[in-house]
Amino acid sequence: MQRIIKNDQLVDETWHLLPKEQTLDDLCNSDDLIVPLHLWLDHAHALKARDGGLGVWLDAHEQVEDIADDLKYFQVIALNFPSFTDGRHYSSARLLRERYGYKGEIRAIGDVLRDQLFYMRRCGFDAFAIRADRDPVDALEGLKDFSVTYQAAADDERPLFRRRQI
Repeated sequence: MQRIIKNDQLVDETWHLLPKEQTLDDLCNSDDLIVPLHLWLDHAHALKARDGGLGVWLDAHEQVEDIADDLKYFQVIALNFPSFTDGRHYSSARLLRERYGYKGEIRAIGDVLRDQLFYMRRCGFDAFAIRADRDPVDALEGLKDFSVTYQAAADDERPLFRRRQI
């Protein structure tokens, strides 16, 4: 069983991330599923009727605007990083938190490495599925790499000068 970082802790993964090739016929009604965007767009009505938890995952080229009206149906939104150098979903996480007010879990999946975690959390991510060839215990320490931030972000709307006690 894969372990993920969620809310600054290492936990066992309980959600099933469905591959892009998945069809609706193969789904179990009671599992907690994270479905690809195309499956949600094609079968939203049937997915809403399921008993299990529901999440959606977006590839780097897919936009959060495509699910903005449906956010209330998702407990998890997973944003896929196809490579370490592709940062498009940093903006997606900020949009989900700041523009759309999404309060559920935003999870980073794909090529996710320790060096990114601190910055991802600043953008609004609260769960991370670390790349399989990396140590999640070591990656968890990446959230503590910096103790002070200067800028406002999704994790704290106040810049440092507003947080200082005078």
